Amino acid sequence: MGWLSLTNLLQIIVGLGLLNVWLVRGRSSTSYRGGAAQTLQAEFATYGLPGFAFYLVGALKIGAAVVLLAGVWMALPVREAAGLVAALMIGAIAMHIKVGDPVMKSLPAALMLAMSAAIVALR
Repeated sequence: MGWLSLTNLLQIIVGLGLLNVWLVRGRSSTSYRGGAAQTLQAEFATYGLPGFAFYLVGALKIGAAVVLLAGVWMALPVREAAGLVAALMIGAIAMHIKVGDPVMKSLPAALMLAMSAAIVALR
C-alpha cells in the first residue's frame, strides 16, 4: 500500500468524483444543480453559458480526471490537471453566485477546489 499517499488518495477522489458527475449523473437531477436545472446541460443554460461551453468544460474535466487517476501509477502532469480542475471549480462557484444559488449548492465545487488545491500544493 506504499502507493496510497494523501496526494494519491485526493487524486482518486477528485478523478472519480468528476467522472461520476460527467459520465454517470449528468442527466440526473441533484440538489446541487444550479438554479432549477434538472440536468448538467440544463445547468449550463441556467448560467447563460453558450452551448459549446458544456462540451468544452466536460472535455476538460473528463481529461483532467483521467490524468489524475492514471497519475497515481504513472508520470503525468498531475499538478497541471489539478490546477485546471481548481480553476474550473472557481468558475463553477462563480456561476452559482451569478444565479443567486444558496451556498449549499456550491459545496461540491468548493470541496473539489480545496482537494485540487491540496494536490497542487502537495505534488
